[in-house]
Amino acid sequence: MRAAYITQNGEAKDIKIGELPKPEITNDEVLIKVNAVAVNHVDTFVRSGSFKTDTNFPFVIGRDAVGQVEEVGADVTGFSKGNWVWTNSMGYAGRQGVTSEYAAIPAARLFHVPEHVEPTQLVAAVHSAATAAIVLTKVFGAVSGASILVEGAAGHVGTKFVQMAHIMGLKVVTTSNTSDFDLLDRLGSDQCLNYDKSLKKQLSKAETQKVDYVVDTSGQVQLQDNLRALKPGGKVCLITAPKSNQFSFDVRQFYTQSKTISGFVISNAPLDQIQDAAKFINRLMADGYLLEDPVLEKSYEDAAWAHKKLEKNAKKKKILLKF
Repeated sequence: MRAAYITQNGEAKDIKIGELPKPEITNDEVLIKVNAVAVNHVDTFVRSGSFKTDTNFPFVIGRDAVGQVEEVGADVTGFSKGNWVWTNSMGYAGRQGVTSEYAAIPAARLFHVPEHVEPTQLVAAVHSAATAAIVLTKVFGAVSGASILVEGAAGHVGTKFVQMAHIMGLKVVTTSNTSDFDLLDRLGSDQCLNYDKSLKKQLSKAETQKVDYVVDTSGQVQLQDNLRALKPGGKVCLITAPKSNQFSFDVRQFYTQSKTISGFVISNAPLDQIQDAAKFINRLMADGYLLEDPVLEKSYEDAAWAHKKLEKNAKKKKILLKF
């Protein structure tokens, strides 16, 4: 089968396109014929070796795929040949990736594409959607009536946080470019702030001045500013880092107000959280939510090009590699 793979950790140019053996499935796996693979920043980290994870070479790159069931393992139920399915947790922790004509997926990590949902639009969204779902439900334990500040809310991850938080009954405050205010209003933002202006000053004049939860999708907001925006007992979740890789904050104010700072990467999420997030995502997508990402479709043979573009943040559209 044709695949995009690496034989050692390295640069994007080291990605190879060639023939690899077609996977043979175990009793608890499903063989899928891959239709499209989403390219994420974490894929570049795994490829380069900057994200340390078990990797068996030759290693097929990519973690999020959508396709159709080709063969079902003897112990697998719930899947049949021809079903449209998706996965978002391959390509790390010893599991081969999915940028290949065929991929063997553990049945526990495979989910049905909801009826009437366009498969490529779904796979473009599942990485950011699962991140938002797990942070909201597991890290924050968000409850209806609480409030959240989503910074950089018009991006791939931010729009998922806005929609999910709104549906969960939270009051949603967002920061973005003013040109994105209309979009965020439609997605569920209750209060749009300009991310080019002072957060502190804008919140001081806003209807909602303090929130229960803060998530910065950009890594460009100072941690102290986010802690200041929290109510006592509030929580900040870091899902990225500033270029300096450094933050400073008022420690006394932090601990005396019982605030919490958490970090989250979906690669560390346990399987039950991945599964719960998938159920949540599928329900929302079946109702037409989370499917707004602009998409750029390329051939799987353009995998090295895609990684280079992502590393330079040169494309705003979600890059999909098609077979």
